[in-house]
Amino acid sequence: MTLKRTSFRVGIDGYNLALPKGTGVATYARTLSYCLQDMGCEIDVLYGVNVHKKMSPALREVIFFDSLGQEHARKRPKFPSVRWTKETYRHFAGHEAVQIPMTGRVEARSFASRMPAYDRIWSVLDLFRSASGFFKTTGKFLAVEMPNAPEIMHWTYPLPIYVKGSKNIYTIHDIVPLTLPYTTLDNKGLYYRLIKKIVQNADAICTVSEASKREILSFFGGVEDKIFNTYQSFSSREVFDNVKKFSQKGIVTTESLFGLSPDGYYMFFGSLEPKKNIGRIIEGFLGASTSRKLVIVGAMAWKSENELRFLEQGIKSGRVVHLEYLPNEMLLSLVRHARAVLFPSLSEGFGLPVLEALSLGTPALISREGALPEVGGDACLLVDAYNAASITDGIEQLDKNENLYLDLCARSSQQAEKFSMARYAQRLLAMYQSVM
Repeated sequence: MTLKRTSFRVGIDGYNLALPKGTGVATYARTLSYCLQDMGCEIDVLYGVNVHKKMSPALREVIFFDSLGQEHARKRPKFPSVRWTKETYRHFAGHEAVQIPMTGRVEARSFASRMPAYDRIWSVLDLFRSASGFFKTTGKFLAVEMPNAPEIMHWTYPLPIYVKGSKNIYTIHDIVPLTLPYTTLDNKGLYYRLIKKIVQNADAICTVSEASKREILSFFGGVEDKIFNTYQSFSSREVFDNVKKFSQKGIVTTESLFGLSPDGYYMFFGSLEPKKNIGRIIEGFLGASTSRKLVIVGAMAWKSENELRFLEQGIKSGRVVHLEYLPNEMLLSLVRHARAVLFPSLSEGFGLPVLEALSLGTPALISREGALPEVGGDACLLVDAYNAASITDGIEQLDKNENLYLDLCARSSQQAEKFSMARYAQRLLAMYQSVM
Protein backbone atom coordinates (compact mmCIF):
# COMPACT_ATOMS: atom_id res chain seq x y z
CA MET A 1 0.00 0.00 0.00
CA THR A 2 1.39 3.41 -1.02
CA LEU A 3 0.97 6.11 1.59
CA LYS A 4 -0.18 9.47 0.29
CA ARG A 5 2.17 12.35 0.89
CA THR A 6 1.09 15.00 3.36
CA SER A 7 3.53 17.80 2.51
CA PHE A 8 4.90 19.30 -0.68
CA ARG A 9 7.06 22.09 -1.99
CA VAL A 10 4.47 24.75 -2.85
CA GLY A 11 4.81 28.12 -4.56
CA ILE A 12 2.41 31.01 -4.09
CA ASP A 13 2.35 34.39 -5.81
CA GLY A 14 2.96 37.78 -4.22
CA TYR A 15 0.53 39.62 -6.50
CA ASN A 16 -1.54 41.11 -3.68
CA LEU A 17 1.10 40.70 -0.98
CA ALA A 18 3.18 43.43 -2.64
CA LEU A 19 0.45 46.06 -2.31
CA PRO A 20 1.23 48.70 0.35
CA LYS A 21 -2.30 48.54 1.79
CA GLY A 22 -3.93 45.28 2.68
CA THR A 23 -6.56 43.50 0.59
CA GLY A 24 -8.73 40.48 1.23
CA VAL A 25 -6.68 38.47 -1.25
CA ALA A 26 -3.45 39.51 0.51
CA THR A 27 -4.91 38.18 3.76
CA TYR A 28 -5.92 35.01 1.91
CA ALA A 29 -2.36 34.57 0.60
CA ARG A 30 -0.76 35.09 4.01
CA THR A 31 -3.18 32.71 5.69
CA LEU A 32 -2.50 30.13 2.97
CA SER A 33 1.24 30.46 3.60
CA TYR A 34 0.79 30.00 7.36
CA CYS A 35 -1.31 26.89 6.77
CA LEU A 36 1.27 25.47 4.35
CA GLN A 37 3.95 26.05 6.98
CA ASP A 38 1.84 24.24 9.59
CA MET A 39 1.46 21.35 7.11
CA GLY A 40 5.25 21.03 6.84
CA CYS A 41 5.42 22.28 3.25
CA GLU A 42 8.36 24.18 1.80
CA ILE A 43 7.15 27.55 0.55
CA ASP A 44 8.38 29.59 -2.41
CA VAL A 45 6.85 33.04 -2.89
CA LEU A 46 7.00 34.61 -6.35
CA TYR A 47 6.82 38.40 -6.61
CA GLY A 48 6.96 40.77 -9.57
CA VAL A 49 9.09 43.55 -8.10
CA ASN A 50 11.83 45.60 -9.73
CA VAL A 51 14.59 42.98 -9.39
CA HIS A 52 16.48 41.34 -12.26
CA LYS A 53 19.14 38.66 -12.65
CA LYS A 54 21.96 41.10 -13.50
CA MET A 55 21.52 42.75 -10.11
CA SER A 56 23.89 41.68 -7.34
CA PRO A 57 22.30 39.43 -4.67
CA ALA A 58 22.99 42.04 -1.98
CA LEU A 59 21.14 44.72 -3.92
CA ARG A 60 18.19 42.43 -4.69
CA GLU A 61 17.19 42.36 -1.03
CA VAL A 62 17.41 46.16 -0.84
CA ILE A 63 15.31 46.69 -3.98
CA PHE A 64 12.77 44.08 -2.89
CA PHE A 65 11.86 45.95 0.29
CA ASP A 66 12.09 49.29 -1.49
CA SER A 67 9.56 48.01 -4.05
CA LEU A 68 7.18 46.82 -1.32
CA GLY A 69 6.92 50.40 -0.15
CA GLN A 70 5.82 51.74 -3.54
CA GLU A 71 2.23 52.30 -4.64
CA HIS A 72 2.51 51.49 -8.35
CA ALA A 73 4.37 49.18 -10.71
CA ARG A 74 6.11 50.55 -13.77
CA LYS A 75 3.85 51.34 -16.71
CA ARG A 76 3.79 49.18 -19.80
CA PRO A 77 5.47 50.70 -22.90
CA LYS A 78 3.03 52.51 -25.18
CA PHE A 79 1.75 50.82 -28.32
CA PRO A 80 3.01 51.13 -30.97
CA SER A 81 6.67 51.57 -30.05
CA VAL A 82 9.97 49.73 -30.46
CA ARG A 83 10.11 49.11 -26.71
CA TRP A 84 6.58 47.63 -26.70
CA THR A 85 7.47 45.29 -29.58
CA LYS A 86 10.69 44.13 -27.94
CA GLU A 87 9.01 43.51 -24.61
CA THR A 88 6.11 41.59 -26.15
CA TYR A 89 8.36 39.30 -28.21
CA ARG A 90 10.58 38.72 -25.18
CA HIS A 91 7.58 37.35 -23.31
CA PHE A 92 7.15 34.50 -25.82
CA ALA A 93 10.37 32.93 -24.53
CA GLY A 94 9.22 33.13 -20.92
CA HIS A 95 11.08 34.52 -17.94
CA GLU A 96 13.41 33.08 -15.33
CA ALA A 97 12.77 33.91 -11.69
CA VAL A 98 15.68 35.18 -9.62
CA GLN A 99 16.04 34.40 -5.95
CA ILE A 100 16.10 37.23 -3.45
CA PRO A 101 18.32 36.35 -0.49
CA MET A 102 16.88 37.26 2.90
CA THR A 103 20.00 37.95 4.95
CA GLY A 104 18.57 40.33 7.52
CA ARG A 105 20.86 43.14 6.41
CA VAL A 106 17.81 45.21 5.49
CA GLU A 107 15.74 46.39 8.46
CA ALA A 108 12.42 44.79 7.56
CA ARG A 109 10.42 44.80 10.78
CA SER A 110 8.09 47.43 9.32
CA PHE A 111 6.97 44.81 6.79
CA ALA A 112 6.48 41.95 9.27
CA SER A 113 2.69 42.08 9.16
CA ARG A 114 2.69 42.00 5.34
CA MET A 115 5.14 39.15 4.82
CA PRO A 116 3.91 35.59 4.31
CA ALA A 117 5.56 32.49 5.70
CA TYR A 118 8.31 31.48 3.28
CA ASP A 119 11.44 29.42 2.73
CA ARG A 120 12.53 31.25 -0.41
CA ILE A 121 11.58 34.54 -2.09
CA TRP A 122 11.70 34.88 -5.89
CA SER A 123 10.88 37.60 -8.37
CA VAL A 124 10.41 38.21 -12.08
CA LEU A 125 10.74 41.84 -13.15
CA ASP A 126 7.27 43.40 -13.59
CA LEU A 127 5.76 39.91 -13.69
CA PHE A 128 2.10 40.71 -13.13
CA ARG A 129 1.93 43.80 -15.32
CA SER A 130 3.78 41.98 -18.10
CA ALA A 131 1.55 38.92 -17.88
CA SER A 132 -1.61 41.01 -18.05
CA GLY A 133 -0.43 42.90 -21.13
CA PHE A 134 0.86 39.74 -22.81
CA PHE A 135 -2.45 37.95 -22.34
CA LYS A 136 -4.40 40.96 -23.57
CA THR A 137 -2.24 41.11 -26.71
CA THR A 138 -1.78 37.41 -27.51
CA GLY A 139 -4.26 35.40 -25.44
CA LYS A 140 -1.31 33.42 -24.06
CA PHE A 141 -0.11 32.82 -20.51
CA LEU A 142 3.34 34.04 -19.50
CA ALA A 143 5.73 31.16 -18.72
CA VAL A 144 8.02 31.36 -15.70
CA GLU A 145 11.00 29.12 -15.05
CA MET A 146 12.10 28.61 -11.47
CA PRO A 147 15.28 26.69 -10.62
CA ASN A 148 14.14 23.48 -8.93
CA ALA A 149 10.53 24.47 -9.54
CA PRO A 150 8.00 23.84 -6.76
CA GLU A 151 5.91 20.71 -7.18
CA ILE A 152 2.76 22.82 -6.93
CA MET A 153 2.29 26.46 -7.87
CA HIS A 154 -0.80 27.77 -6.10
CA TRP A 155 -1.86 31.08 -7.64
CA THR A 156 -3.94 33.06 -5.15
CA TYR A 157 -5.76 34.99 -7.89
CA PRO A 158 -6.72 34.35 -11.54
CA LEU A 159 -3.45 35.34 -13.23
CA PRO A 160 -2.35 34.58 -16.84
CA ILE A 161 0.91 32.95 -15.72
CA TYR A 162 2.18 29.42 -15.23
CA VAL A 163 5.35 27.94 -13.77
CA LYS A 164 7.06 25.35 -15.98
CA GLY A 165 7.46 21.94 -14.38
CA SER A 166 4.90 22.63 -11.64
CA LYS A 167 1.30 21.60 -11.17
CA ASN A 168 -0.49 24.93 -11.54
CA ILE A 169 -3.52 25.53 -9.33
CA TYR A 170 -5.51 28.77 -9.60
CA THR A 171 -7.80 30.23 -6.94
CA ILE A 172 -10.96 31.77 -8.37
CA HIS A 173 -12.59 33.52 -5.42
CA ASP A 174 -15.71 34.50 -7.35
CA ILE A 175 -16.78 35.51 -10.84
CA VAL A 176 -18.56 38.74 -9.92
CA PRO A 177 -17.54 40.44 -13.22
CA LEU A 178 -19.77 37.84 -14.92
CA THR A 179 -22.59 37.42 -12.38
CA LEU A 180 -22.87 41.13 -11.45
CA PRO A 181 -21.21 42.80 -14.46
CA TYR A 182 -22.57 46.26 -13.64
CA THR A 183 -20.72 46.32 -10.29
CA THR A 184 -17.16 46.12 -11.65
CA LEU A 185 -14.98 48.01 -14.12
CA ASP A 186 -13.34 44.90 -15.58
CA ASN A 187 -13.16 44.34 -19.32
CA LYS A 188 -15.80 41.61 -19.31
CA GLY A 189 -14.71 39.94 -22.56
CA LEU A 190 -11.08 39.80 -21.45
CA TYR A 191 -12.06 38.52 -18.01
CA TYR A 192 -14.26 35.79 -19.53
CA ARG A 193 -11.43 34.63 -21.80
CA LEU A 194 -9.00 34.58 -18.87
CA ILE A 195 -11.24 32.47 -16.62
CA LYS A 196 -12.13 30.16 -19.52
CA LYS A 197 -8.45 29.53 -20.25
CA ILE A 198 -7.66 28.95 -16.59
CA VAL A 199 -10.52 26.47 -16.29
CA GLN A 200 -9.32 24.63 -19.41
CA ASN A 201 -5.60 24.51 -18.61
CA ALA A 202 -5.31 24.43 -14.82
CA ASP A 203 -4.25 21.23 -13.11
CA ALA A 204 -6.84 22.13 -10.49
CA ILE A 205 -9.12 25.05 -9.65
CA CYS A 206 -9.40 26.17 -6.06
CA THR A 207 -12.44 28.11 -4.94
CA VAL A 208 -13.62 29.26 -1.55
CA SER A 209 -17.30 28.34 -1.21
CA GLU A 210 -20.00 26.11 -2.62
CA ALA A 211 -21.70 29.24 -3.95
CA SER A 212 -18.63 30.20 -5.98
CA LYS A 213 -18.20 26.64 -7.17
CA ARG A 214 -21.77 26.58 -8.50
CA GLU A 215 -21.32 29.91 -10.26
CA ILE A 216 -18.07 28.84 -11.92
CA LEU A 217 -19.64 25.60 -13.13
CA SER A 218 -22.70 27.46 -14.42
CA PHE A 219 -20.45 29.39 -16.83
CA PHE A 220 -17.72 26.81 -17.41
CA GLY A 221 -19.16 23.32 -17.07
CA GLY A 222 -17.48 19.96 -17.47
CA VAL A 223 -14.69 20.53 -14.94
CA GLU A 224 -16.39 19.19 -11.83
CA ASP A 225 -13.55 16.71 -11.28
CA LYS A 226 -10.87 19.38 -10.94
CA ILE A 227 -12.60 22.14 -9.00
CA PHE A 228 -12.15 22.07 -5.23
CA ASN A 229 -13.83 24.14 -2.54
CA THR A 230 -11.29 24.59 0.25
CA TYR A 231 -13.14 27.49 1.91
CA GLN A 232 -10.91 30.04 3.64
CA SER A 233 -9.63 30.22 7.17
CA PHE A 234 -8.54 32.73 9.74
CA SER A 235 -5.09 32.67 11.25
CA SER A 236 -4.31 33.39 14.87
CA ARG A 237 -1.27 35.23 13.54
CA GLU A 238 -3.54 37.55 11.57
CA VAL A 239 -6.25 37.92 14.19
CA PHE A 240 -5.57 37.13 17.82
CA ASP A 241 -1.91 38.17 17.93
CA ASN A 242 -2.80 41.57 16.50
CA VAL A 243 -5.71 42.04 18.88
CA LYS A 244 -3.54 41.00 21.82
CA LYS A 245 -0.91 43.58 20.82
CA PHE A 246 -3.56 46.26 20.75
CA SER A 247 -5.90 45.14 23.53
CA GLN A 248 -4.17 46.92 26.40
CA LYS A 249 -4.47 50.32 24.74
CA GLY A 250 -7.22 49.52 22.25
CA ILE A 251 -10.22 50.77 24.19
CA VAL A 252 -8.47 53.95 25.29
CA THR A 253 -7.22 54.61 21.76
CA THR A 254 -10.59 54.06 20.07
CA GLU A 255 -12.27 56.37 22.56
CA SER A 256 -9.63 59.11 22.33
CA LEU A 257 -9.07 59.00 18.56
CA PHE A 258 -12.55 58.27 17.28
CA GLY A 259 -14.92 58.99 20.17
CA LEU A 260 -16.10 55.37 20.13
CA SER A 261 -16.88 53.36 23.23
CA PRO A 262 -17.03 49.53 23.32
CA ASP A 263 -20.42 48.25 22.12
CA GLY A 264 -21.22 51.80 21.04
CA TYR A 265 -20.96 51.37 17.28
CA TYR A 266 -21.63 49.11 14.31
CA MET A 267 -18.94 48.47 11.77
CA PHE A 268 -18.29 47.79 8.11
CA PHE A 269 -14.78 47.16 6.81
CA GLY A 270 -13.61 46.36 3.32
CA SER A 271 -13.34 47.92 -0.10
CA LEU A 272 -16.10 50.44 -0.84
CA GLU A 273 -17.39 49.09 -4.13
CA PRO A 274 -20.89 48.49 -5.50
CA LYS A 275 -21.11 44.78 -4.59
CA LYS A 276 -20.53 45.68 -0.93
CA ASN A 277 -23.90 47.49 -0.93
CA ILE A 278 -22.56 50.49 0.99
CA GLY A 279 -25.38 52.78 -0.13
CA ARG A 280 -28.11 50.53 1.30
CA ILE A 281 -26.05 49.81 4.44
CA ILE A 282 -25.87 53.53 5.20
CA GLU A 283 -29.49 54.13 4.16
CA GLY A 284 -30.62 51.26 6.36
CA PHE A 285 -28.52 52.46 9.28
CA LEU A 286 -29.72 56.07 9.04
CA GLY A 287 -33.29 54.75 9.11
CA ALA A 288 -32.68 52.77 12.28
CA SER A 289 -33.62 54.05 15.72
CA THR A 290 -30.24 53.63 17.43
CA SER A 291 -27.91 55.86 19.39
CA ARG A 292 -24.91 53.84 18.20
CA LYS A 293 -22.69 55.07 15.37
CA LEU A 294 -21.65 53.33 12.15
CA VAL A 295 -17.91 53.07 11.53
CA ILE A 296 -16.88 52.43 7.91
CA VAL A 297 -13.26 51.46 7.29
CA GLY A 298 -12.26 51.28 3.63
CA ALA A 299 -11.22 53.31 0.63
CA MET A 300 -13.66 54.17 -2.15
CA ALA A 301 -12.71 51.72 -4.89
CA TRP A 302 -15.44 52.58 -7.38
CA LYS A 303 -17.17 55.93 -7.04
CA SER A 304 -20.94 55.47 -7.15
CA GLU A 305 -22.88 58.74 -6.86
CA ASN A 306 -25.60 57.03 -4.85
CA GLU A 307 -23.14 55.58 -2.34
CA LEU A 308 -21.23 58.86 -2.06
CA ARG A 309 -24.48 60.71 -1.43
CA PHE A 310 -25.45 58.45 1.47
CA LEU A 311 -21.90 58.47 2.86
CA GLU A 312 -21.75 62.28 2.83
CA GLN A 313 -25.22 62.48 4.39
CA GLY A 314 -24.20 60.07 7.15
CA ILE A 315 -20.97 61.91 7.93
CA LYS A 316 -22.78 65.28 8.06
CA SER A 317 -25.34 63.83 10.47
CA GLY A 318 -22.54 62.85 12.85
CA ARG A 319 -23.79 59.26 12.92
CA VAL A 320 -21.28 57.81 10.44
CA VAL A 321 -17.50 57.76 10.85
CA HIS A 322 -15.43 57.03 7.72
CA LEU A 323 -11.78 55.94 7.94
CA GLU A 324 -10.01 55.07 4.70
CA TYR A 325 -7.37 52.83 6.27
CA LEU A 326 -6.29 51.47 9.64
CA PRO A 327 -3.34 49.26 10.64
CA ASN A 328 -4.50 45.67 11.05
CA GLU A 329 -4.13 45.55 14.83
CA MET A 330 -6.22 48.72 15.27
CA LEU A 331 -8.82 47.52 12.75
CA LEU A 332 -9.26 44.18 14.50
CA SER A 333 -9.51 45.86 17.88
CA LEU A 334 -12.34 47.99 16.51
CA VAL A 335 -14.05 44.85 15.20
CA ARG A 336 -13.61 43.15 18.57
CA HIS A 337 -15.33 45.98 20.44
CA ALA A 338 -18.12 46.65 17.89
CA ARG A 339 -21.75 45.84 18.64
CA ALA A 340 -21.87 43.97 15.32
CA VAL A 341 -20.41 43.98 11.83
CA LEU A 342 -22.76 44.96 8.98
CA PHE A 343 -22.00 43.01 5.80
CA PRO A 344 -25.14 42.54 3.65
CA SER A 345 -23.27 42.32 0.33
CA LEU A 346 -24.85 41.77 -3.07
CA SER A 347 -22.37 38.95 -3.65
CA GLU A 348 -19.41 37.34 -1.87
CA GLY A 349 -17.18 34.49 -2.90
CA PHE A 350 -16.51 33.93 0.78
CA GLY A 351 -16.85 37.00 3.01
CA LEU A 352 -13.69 37.02 5.11
CA PRO A 353 -14.74 40.02 7.27
CA VAL A 354 -17.65 37.92 8.55
CA LEU A 355 -15.33 35.08 9.60
CA GLU A 356 -12.91 37.54 11.20
CA ALA A 357 -15.77 39.08 13.17
CA LEU A 358 -17.09 35.71 14.34
CA SER A 359 -13.60 34.57 15.35
CA LEU A 360 -13.41 37.64 17.61
CA GLY A 361 -16.82 36.96 19.15
CA THR A 362 -18.59 39.76 17.26
CA PRO A 363 -21.86 38.85 15.51
CA ALA A 364 -22.66 40.03 12.01
CA LEU A 365 -25.64 41.14 9.96
CA ILE A 366 -25.35 39.53 6.53
CA SER A 367 -27.36 39.01 3.36
CA ARG A 368 -28.61 35.78 1.84
CA GLU A 369 -26.44 36.34 -1.23
CA GLY A 370 -23.44 34.32 -2.43
CA ALA A 371 -21.43 32.48 0.19
CA LEU A 372 -22.48 34.59 3.17
CA PRO A 373 -25.04 32.09 4.57
CA GLU A 374 -22.37 29.35 4.34
CA VAL A 375 -19.89 31.41 6.33
CA GLY A 376 -22.28 32.99 8.81
CA GLY A 377 -24.43 29.95 9.51
CA ASP A 378 -26.73 30.43 12.50
CA ALA A 379 -24.34 32.91 14.14
CA CYS A 380 -25.47 35.81 11.96
CA LEU A 381 -28.68 37.71 11.33
CA LEU A 382 -29.82 37.47 7.70
CA VAL A 383 -31.47 40.33 5.79
CA ASP A 384 -32.50 41.17 2.23
CA ALA A 385 -29.52 42.87 0.55
CA TYR A 386 -31.79 44.68 -1.91
CA ASN A 387 -34.13 46.15 0.70
CA ALA A 388 -32.90 49.01 2.90
CA ALA A 389 -35.92 48.56 5.19
CA SER A 390 -34.87 44.95 5.83
CA ILE A 391 -31.40 46.18 6.80
CA THR A 392 -32.96 48.79 9.10
CA ASP A 393 -35.08 46.12 10.78
CA GLY A 394 -32.03 43.88 11.23
CA ILE A 395 -30.01 46.67 12.85
CA GLU A 396 -32.86 47.46 15.23
CA GLN A 397 -33.12 43.80 16.22
CA LEU A 398 -29.40 43.72 17.03
CA ASP A 399 -29.77 47.01 18.87
CA LYS A 400 -32.83 46.25 21.00
CA ASN A 401 -33.24 42.46 21.28
CA GLU A 402 -30.61 41.57 23.87
CA ASN A 403 -31.55 37.87 24.00
CA LEU A 404 -31.09 37.53 20.23
CA TYR A 405 -27.84 39.46 20.38
CA LEU A 406 -26.35 37.34 23.19
CA ASP A 407 -27.45 34.15 21.42
CA LEU A 408 -25.60 35.21 18.25
CA CYS A 409 -22.51 36.07 20.31
CA ALA A 410 -22.59 32.63 21.91
CA ARG A 411 -22.81 30.91 18.53
CA SER A 412 -19.99 32.89 16.90
CA SER A 413 -16.94 30.92 18.05
CA GLN A 414 -18.54 27.57 17.20
CA GLN A 415 -19.35 28.77 13.69
CA ALA A 416 -15.85 30.19 13.23
CA GLU A 417 -14.34 26.85 14.25
CA LYS A 418 -15.84 25.27 11.10
CA PHE A 419 -13.19 27.24 9.20
CA SER A 420 -10.25 26.49 11.48
CA MET A 421 -6.71 26.14 10.16
CA ALA A 422 -6.78 22.39 10.86
CA ARG A 423 -9.86 21.91 8.67
CA TYR A 424 -8.41 24.22 6.03
CA ALA A 425 -5.24 22.11 5.95
CA GLN A 426 -7.29 18.95 5.37
CA ARG A 427 -9.10 20.50 2.42
CA LEU A 428 -5.88 21.87 0.90
CA LEU A 429 -4.16 18.52 1.29
CA ALA A 430 -6.96 16.69 -0.53
CA MET A 431 -6.67 19.13 -3.44
CA TYR A 432 -2.87 18.87 -3.62
CA GLN A 433 -2.94 15.08 -3.46
CA SER A 434 -5.38 15.02 -6.39
CA VAL A 435 -2.82 16.59 -8.76
CA MET A 436 0.27 14.67 -7.65
